[in-house]
Amino acid sequence: MFSPHPNVVPKEPDSRGLPEMRFYEFESKKILKKNGIPTVEGSPAATAADAERVAKELGGAVVVKAQVLSPSLQTTAHKPAGSAAEAATAATELLALDDGGRKPKGVLVEKAANVSAATYSLAITYDGVAKRPVMIGAAQAGNVEDLADTEPGKVFRRHFSALFPFSTYLAKELASDLGAPSGDVSALTNVIARLAQLFLKHDLTQANVSRLVRADDGKFVAVDCYMDMEVEGRARNKALLEELGIALDDKRLVREPTAFEMEGAAIDAEDPRGVAGPVVEFDGNIGLVIGAGGGSLTITDAVRRAGGRPANYAAIGGNPSVGKTERLTKLVLSKPGVTKIAVISNVVSNTRADLVARGVIKGVKALGFEPKDKIAVFRVPGAWEADAAKILTKYGIDYCDRTVSISEAAQRAVDKIGK
Repeated sequence: MFSPHPNVVPKEPDSRGLPEMRFYEFESKKILKKNGIPTVEGSPAATAADAERVAKELGGAVVVKAQVLSPSLQTTAHKPAGSAAEAATAATELLALDDGGRKPKGVLVEKAANVSAATYSLAITYDGVAKRPVMIGAAQAGNVEDLADTEPGKVFRRHFSALFPFSTYLAKELASDLGAPSGDVSALTNVIARLAQLFLKHDLTQANVSRLVRADDGKFVAVDCYMDMEVEGRARNKALLEELGIALDDKRLVREPTAFEMEGAAIDAEDPRGVAGPVVEFDGNIGLVIGAGGGSLTITDAVRRAGGRPANYAAIGGNPSVGKTERLTKLVLSKPGVTKIAVISNVVSNTRADLVARGVIKGVKALGFEPKDKIAVFRVPGAWEADAAKILTKYGIDYCDRTVSISEAAQRAVDKIGK
């Protein structure tokens, strides 16, 4: 039915499964400057010759950064250069990198930062547990999410509201928590507040400044940064994308989609009834057909917590047709390595559970399998669930009603499929 993309080894993306539009660093810095946050002096370059020219214009030591979307490369593909000639050599090496099947979109050449200056790291993202956006900071450079794992005592947080006007006082509290000298608190507070406000303004899922340095004039400048935007936020940010020269249909996913993912997108596009997607490919053995919007993330995480290895993220909702659900089921179940599928959803009101049941069963049977042998668990409580229960019972499928939690359903699936 499909073959893996030749340049991609399916792995779990940085975006927890949901597609996010990632900006190149030079674009992220344009957004920072547009919103009043200074950045280190520099310019993008398309070729090694351009990099040499920019380095000459800047003068002195510079840093050359590959403009890539891959999270691992984005934070590591940097090379220092003490001269314009060295900048050209560094650019040649960086432009040859493989960015998930793509080549880098040029390099960014910047003045080398003062390594002895006061340094902080900041990030704005959503806290899935608190259901609120959160400001995170540490008094050292680095990815604050990694620092939270390795040195949790050095990472501080402040939640804020996405509905009510932003309170600068919260940013000041975070600046104080970071131990900033009294003379730096005001400037640091300003950066934190502006970062949080642009996060909300531009529908970002994360705004990360992994290295914020105090310049000689007392101002803070962003040295290293990256940002992700909700794919659904592209239309609302049309003016910004046009200003950056980004086409509205350029989804800027962290990596090129696999054939599996492209077929999932085609299934969704070819039938307007309901939603089948996003579909994201992982390297696992449990096929997931899951629903309930943001609840799909909870379900995927629940499978992982139970020790399972999801083979995909395939969300459904909006009352998809039987045919659409059938095609999605066939896609998920035909993925090499998948032994069984788990159909799990939160309580639904706009999706008929009986239609989902019919579609899943038809998909399994179309591949020549017995539904009871391939559907580990079915939990889609809500509209028409009594009819769904009758259908599933007829085929001997483990049906879970709403008294069975998502975590319990996930554990049942993992127990049957294995780790």
